[in-house]
Amino acid sequence: MITIDEIKSAIKHLYETNPNIRVNIRFTRPKIVLDGVRAVIKAVYPNIFIIEECEGGYPRSHSVQYTDVLTRQVEILEI
Repeated sequence: MITIDEIKSAIKHLYETNPNIRVNIRFTRPKIVLDGVRAVIKAVYPNIFIIEECEGGYPRSHSVQYTDVLTRQVEILEI
């Protein structure tokens, strides 16, 4: 089973090498559903990371917790 520390290191590695990623997001609050959307990791912090996507024609930023990746509310296809 993957751990939070492994997720953090994988996302940090992506941020440092190639921040362009594809994500699947299913949040219930607020309701956000993105499938296979191209996004860019803009920042990495100890408890969250920031992604930016341009699905609607204009850039939108989302803060994502590492636990969201662990619980599969957010799926990063490159990991």
